[in-house]
Amino acid sequence: MKILVLNSGSSSQKSCLYEIGEELPNDPPPCIWEGKIEWEDHQAQFTIKNSRGASRKDQTPVGSRGEAVERLLTSLWSGEAQGVSSPSDIDVVGHRVVHGGPQYFEPALVTAEVKTAIENVSVFAPLHNRAELEGMHIVWKLLGSVPQVAVFDTGFHRNMPLAAKTYPGPYEWFEQGIRRYGFHGINHQYCAERAALMLGKNKEKSKDPNSPKLVTCHLGNGCSLAAIRDGRSVDTTMGFTPLEGLMMGTRSGSVDPGVLTYLMRRRHFLDEQLDDVLNKKSGLLGISGFSSDMREIVAARENGAEPAKLEPAKIERAKLAFDMYVHRLRSGIGAMAAVLGGIDGLVFTAGVGEHSAEVRAAVCDNLGFLGVRLDPAKNAQSPSDQDTDISAPNAPVRVLVIHAQEDWMIARHCWELIKTQSSPLLI
Repeated sequence: MKILVLNSGSSSQKSCLYEIGEELPNDPPPCIWEGKIEWEDHQAQFTIKNSRGASRKDQTPVGSRGEAVERLLTSLWSGEAQGVSSPSDIDVVGHRVVHGGPQYFEPALVTAEVKTAIENVSVFAPLHNRAELEGMHIVWKLLGSVPQVAVFDTGFHRNMPLAAKTYPGPYEWFEQGIRRYGFHGINHQYCAERAALMLGKNKEKSKDPNSPKLVTCHLGNGCSLAAIRDGRSVDTTMGFTPLEGLMMGTRSGSVDPGVLTYLMRRRHFLDEQLDDVLNKKSGLLGISGFSSDMREIVAARENGAEPAKLEPAKIERAKLAFDMYVHRLRSGIGAMAAVLGGIDGLVFTAGVGEHSAEVRAAVCDNLGFLGVRLDPAKNAQSPSDQDTDISAPNAPVRVLVIHAQEDWMIARHCWELIKTQSSPLLI
């Protein structure tokens, strides 16, 4: 079964093509084709490669996001880096859908009803849901009636206790669907499963390798933590929208709601302005004043972003941005550990989590009271796609770096769902 995955992020578009036989493999297989778009201003950077070693990279102006996605998908069956001979070779398409609202948590075949439900909750995740709906339309335009599957990022958190998912406002909020949904669930679930396997291979170093208590740290442009017990999410930092919780690349994370009412009353902010400020002009970018990229923040903090020197005020703001990011991470990890009553493992994943030794070291430096101790040499090693234990040899809590595998998890859910459908409904 050839499964195409579309993963629409807030700052990128990723696509992978997997081929899965009659049995699911134990480990994530390599893609037979993958493509990525990164946007900067009105330019789209395309990176495309296939399993035969062919690749290409180019940058071009595009009129719209949809136009760029169409171009990316067309390269799947045309050009030197194609992955299939024709669109008809694709058996199913899976989509990461960030918000399913109160109605959808389990993977679902995309129907008109499902698309309407996703559209209805787009206001909760404006950076994502509409892009994902656009992707579904483009697939229908290019591939016709191929089955499409929506895999919801909120699904893994669906069974959180009421105490964790209910806001302390009027109870009517909960009845109206205003509750804490949690996000990044696809990758949090993968990391929980992978960490349990890694700890199970080192039983003498794990308190409970069969059902470890984990805090998983998904640190990318968006950031969230999850507290996981018995393989299930019992708490997380994101809530009603992907804006709650940790400081992120351009998102503020949690702020005092009184700040927002103040801005509306005294500064006459409109809802669109608040959305723009909180989602696109805050976080690392808002504090540093020059970048949402942790690599650039670290470079400025350490050496003034050589060779392009920054003025001293920007360097100090970069240091502040880093310190705030780490402070909120430590605070969140402590809260998750308290919910669990201690932890067996701490997992770092996604772009910053996998590649920033500086962030990992700074975060773990103050968590010795939990039993967290890093091996500095292992932590500083060059990142790779290999999952790694970077703990000190005798540390009671294992610190793991696990490569994010959202696309594989989406493909796996598609395979499992299609296998159970004797006559799948098509859009």
